[in-house]
Amino acid sequence: MTYKECLKPWAVARLLPNLQWAIVGRYRNRSDADGHLQLCRQRVPDIPLKVVFALPDRADLTPHDP
Repeated sequence: MTYKECLKPWAVARLLPNLQWAIVGRYRNRSDADGHLQLCRQRVPDIPLKVVFALPDRADLTPHDP
């Protein structure tokens, strides 16, 4: 997870046919994520979407050697 993604921990995720989740969009707060989720459900009601809090892995936060 990049630093930019760490600034936006809330995400709207879509369930794919292979039972994996794909991130549709990232947001700084839950309210923004919920608003985007409602918009997506109005436009495409048949796609399973959820709001998730995506915390970074510890390995992603460790500095890398150049």
